[in-house]
Amino acid sequence: MSKQFKGAIGYPAMIVAIAALGVVGSAHEGRSAQAMLATAEQAAQVVTIRNVTVKDGQVSGELVNGSSRTLRDVQVLIRYSWHWTNEFRPPRDDMGEAVYHTVAGEIAPRGGKSFSYRPAPPLRSGTDGRYETTVSIAGYTEIIPQKR
Repeated sequence: MSKQFKGAIGYPAMIVAIAALGVVGSAHEGRSAQAMLATAEQAAQVVTIRNVTVKDGQVSGELVNGSSRTLRDVQVLIRYSWHWTNEFRPPRDDMGEAVYHTVAGEIAPRGGKSFSYRPAPPLRSGTDGRYETTVSIAGYTEIIPQKR
């Protein structure tokens, strides 16, 4: 599941601020979930991304659960920033895109899970610049067992 935002790269500071927050939820079999916000530092201790590769817009990597709890439905923010060759006089067409991609399923404590994302439709091509692709954690659900 992915949400795509075309042309949203015009406000990178806002996107970075949003990406710096991980949303943490807790749930237990049929009980209500409670959402909490975590700082970027706290989220980085819980889930990290490694071995990221990008080829023709397709992004692959591995999510690593650094916590002692199961994680579920990790969201990654994939940013395709377009850099014009002539940044002083770029055309009006912004070719940058941002996508929130949910990696469905669970990641066991201290475990990992591979992910892959291919933009559909494919990224627009241009001859007067290049894409810079960055991937960061946007959110996740942490399963917190109920104490009895």
